[in-house]
Amino acid sequence: MTSPTRYLYLLKYILPVTDLIMLNVVYLVAFHLTPLFGKEVHNEMDRHHVVVYNLIWLFASAIFGLYSSYGARKLERIYRGTYRTLSVHFVLYLSYLLFSAEHGFSRAFLIVFYALLVISFILNRFVGTYIQYVVLNKFKAAKKVAILGSNGTAIRLSEYIGKHRSLDFIGFVGNDDDIYDSINGHDSISSKLELAVEAGVKEIYVAIAPNRMNDVSRLVSVADQQCVRLKFVPDIGGALAAPYTISYVGGEFPMITLRNEPLEVMGNRFKKRAFDIIFSFFVIVFVMSWLYPIIAILIKIQSPGPVLFKQLRSGRNDEPFWCWKFRSMKINKDSDSKQATKDDDRITKIGHFLRKTSLDEMPQFFNVFFGSMSVVGPRPHMLKHTEEYKQIISQFMVRHFLKPGITGWAQVNGFRGETKQDDAMENRVKFDIFYLENWTSMLDVKIIFMTVINVFRGEDNAY
Repeated sequence: MTSPTRYLYLLKYILPVTDLIMLNVVYLVAFHLTPLFGKEVHNEMDRHHVVVYNLIWLFASAIFGLYSSYGARKLERIYRGTYRTLSVHFVLYLSYLLFSAEHGFSRAFLIVFYALLVISFILNRFVGTYIQYVVLNKFKAAKKVAILGSNGTAIRLSEYIGKHRSLDFIGFVGNDDDIYDSINGHDSISSKLELAVEAGVKEIYVAIAPNRMNDVSRLVSVADQQCVRLKFVPDIGGALAAPYTISYVGGEFPMITLRNEPLEVMGNRFKKRAFDIIFSFFVIVFVMSWLYPIIAILIKIQSPGPVLFKQLRSGRNDEPFWCWKFRSMKINKDSDSKQATKDDDRITKIGHFLRKTSLDEMPQFFNVFFGSMSVVGPRPHMLKHTEEYKQIISQFMVRHFLKPGITGWAQVNGFRGETKQDDAMENRVKFDIFYLENWTSMLDVKIIFMTVINVFRGEDNAY
């Protein structure tokens, strides 16, 4: 019988192989099918194209963790990762063809290829869903588990297990009193575990208070006699503020982290940095290359001084960095200490336009490209304001666990520009911490789209 763990382990390695085979077969079919519609094909079968579209698929799938242990664990994640990977593949491969194809490329071929690819992936994932259904249901591969305990952790754990089709939750086999050693408790827990074994249970989760781990010798002995595996889950829900995570140092020492930080995972940091490099590169090459000289001329016409304004601001881990902007003010001595305010007489006419449209922030894509900033993250503050706010807002410095961004979750929710009151900054910090604790690649994409929409719609606080 195939266990769910073994099935998922195999799926992690089978899925990328079958996807790559399907990708190349569909590409070949599209190449030979396109002429049947009366459309020409060019050099699409050139080995450079073949290598590139395969590498793009591997790159895009790595960004979204399609073949990772986490990504392959649930069908919903596989579906989500597939359509995201397919979308990015289309954008990147089309960009490659637009800028590298010497003799052009067949648009008809591209349409046929991606139409067939979408259909193939739908069929492929449908078959995969059916296989999982057969494995988990027809062959009874779902692992039967039970829970021992009646505390809050045990209740929440039962709700969690009940949502997973790879686990068959039989029920509770006892309460908290059955967990710990007692003179008269042996026969009671022994009979309960025996009934669980008769129901097919091979694994029991025990919600236990950490300070009573030495009081379970009787339970361990009875479980060993019944050939049942015990998995102890620390019942610390009432002692610590959620959310928290538990990991192990050296595989031996349990470590509790009180704040979930997705970007502390190396794979997530790699995805975010890869996105920053690609996105900022495209902006610098295709936008800044022509926009920079236009804005530079307008700035020079209206006010003497440099085109760019640079200022030391607080970066990741509170390390200062030079933040670049298009200069929107006349040269003044208060630029490093005083925020811009409504009807600020220091702002030039072109400066008002740049600030209203957020075009003054465009040079920060160079900061992103060179690594001191990210496209999305908490907005950086001048050093003077960092020193002020960390004295009066308790969690202000938490936002500095991340690289600062050109735009952020706080900004697209209305907290940008001047902060006249402390509660406005507190709300901005709350949104920044939410972003830190709930980061995903799609949240970054959502924030970018919301930023673009806000630029065209206009914002009251943009001055």
